[in-house]
Amino acid sequence: MDGVGTIVDTSEIQLDPARALPRDWFARPAVEVARDLLGAILVSMVGGELVAGVLVEVEAYGGPEDPASHAARYRNGPARVMWGPPGHAYVYRAYGVYPCCNIVTDPDGTAGAVLLRAAMPLAGHAIMRQRRERSRRAGYRLAEHRLASGPGALAQAFGIALDHHGLPIDRPPFWIQSGSSPQRVASTPRIGISRGQEFLWRFVIPGHPAVSGRTPRLVTE
Repeated sequence: MDGVGTIVDTSEIQLDPARALPRDWFARPAVEVARDLLGAILVSMVGGELVAGVLVEVEAYGGPEDPASHAARYRNGPARVMWGPPGHAYVYRAYGVYPCCNIVTDPDGTAGAVLLRAAMPLAGHAIMRQRRERSRRAGYRLAEHRLASGPGALAQAFGIALDHHGLPIDRPPFWIQSGSSPQRVASTPRIGISRGQEFLWRFVIPGHPAVSGRTPRLVTE
């Protein structure tokens, strides 16, 4: 595996909620969970449609000590989920447009979450494309690696909506199961924030075409 293109051999993968990572797997610091999620497989079963993709880009958000985290400003409302038990979805609408999907991390009562930013399609490509291109102008066709590139695009491609906020992520309608750990991981500042830019808490598989945005100050592990 060279970190570019598809990461896993799809012929050897069984997309099954019985293979989902248990909720207590997420009961660790967000930064640790985020790095370990690269190469894992996100699967959704929404409206009877199965889609899956390999996670290639994520961002970690901490508790009150992280100025870029919702937990630094909110304890109630939708952000309350961040303080609850790990392994649940924190879904919010960014800029009033598309939902963004986060997975709650850290022990119960300690806020933390990982934003899922990009995935390489693995199964259900046609469904992803239909969801992504439904509102686009006629004749515009997205490249396969762009179908779930960016947090809003990922949520749309996987059919993740605000209705899924607070749901556990170890059973349908969506779950995460183990994939193949990447040989290399790069960390950068998080994207689209004005605070907490000193933290290199965005993790990517370097060189992967599905990664969204630029990768300034790339630090490779």
